[in-house]
Amino acid sequence: MNAGVIAVQGDVAEHAAAIRRAAAAHDEPVEVVEIRDSGVVPDCDVLLMPGGESTTISRLIHREGIAAEIRDHVAAGKPVLATCAGLIVCSRDAKDDRVDALGVLDVSVDRNAFGRQKDSFEAKVPVEGLEEPFHAVFIRAPAIDDVGSGVEVLASVDGRPVTVRDGPVVATSFHPELTDDSRIHDLAFFPDTEVLA
Repeated sequence: MNAGVIAVQGDVAEHAAAIRRAAAAHDEPVEVVEIRDSGVVPDCDVLLMPGGESTTISRLIHREGIAAEIRDHVAAGKPVLATCAGLIVCSRDAKDDRVDALGVLDVSVDRNAFGRQKDSFEAKVPVEGLEEPFHAVFIRAPAIDDVGSGVEVLASVDGRPVTVRDGPVVATSFHPELTDDSRIHDLAFFPDTEVLA
């Protein structure tokens, strides 16, 4: 498996470590590559869109020619895991003119819906497909405020969706890479296996 981490900004090393843990749990060899330039995404089997600052990520992936390659990746049915700012960038509507959203995830988002940095929190979140709740870390987290008809809501907090699946794209408002639990990465990249306990 070739796993690409969009590395223009955000939690790159943490996502690389998480996908390595997930792949090891499935005895799946994985090559992780950090993507900062165009021409790399087409060789990737799976992509990770990290958290960070959505306006910066959006600007850089368009400037470097990566945005169109991500759209092609999704159109080909290849998996993507987008977290926090990655969710915002992948959405159809970021409700912010500074974010040129990719439109590969049929949701609109409310940026910083759960508050600013000082309002960060952690919670045990039941996620569809996981046997036990996931210890989720919310940092300046967005909430999904509108979901398209083809989007499956996998988890909510206070009635607001925080984990969704839209075809090959799984997105979370929280940061699964900041824990040692790789089950969200399992859900995105190994959905038909039994290592989800």
